Amino acid sequence: MSEKIKHITTPDALSTLLSTTTYVAVDFYADWCPPCKTIAPIYESLAGRHAVEGVLAFAKVNVDHVQEVAGKYGVTAMPTFMFFKEGRQVAVNGQKMIRGADPQSLGAAAAKLGGLALKRKNEGA
Repeated sequence: MSEKIKHITTPDALSTLLSTTTYVAVDFYADWCPPCKTIAPIYESLAGRHAVEGVLAFAKVNVDHVQEVAGKYGVTAMPTFMFFKEGRQVAVNGQKMIRGADPQSLGAAAAKLGGLALKRKNEGA
């Protein structure tokens, strides 16, 4: 597992991440889900390429272990990817979420967030 990915194990952990990081991409997954296993290395690669400390984080939420968080966001299919800006769910490239293992959409969303994160980081520098 990449050190660039934050493993969310409690609702408070996600709340803290959302309140301390401008942009957050979240992968809602399950251990028993074959498509989740298929897309996991792609998500890990995207995190390695685009994460910016304090500005853009990539997180994973195991829906079986942190059911409160999955319920809060209405996750009913795995994998589901959601995107947040300043603690609020937002659409990226017109999608509020990506359901299923869709590497093309996920890659485009990560690249868009990565560009925004670098711009934000450079403005703050």
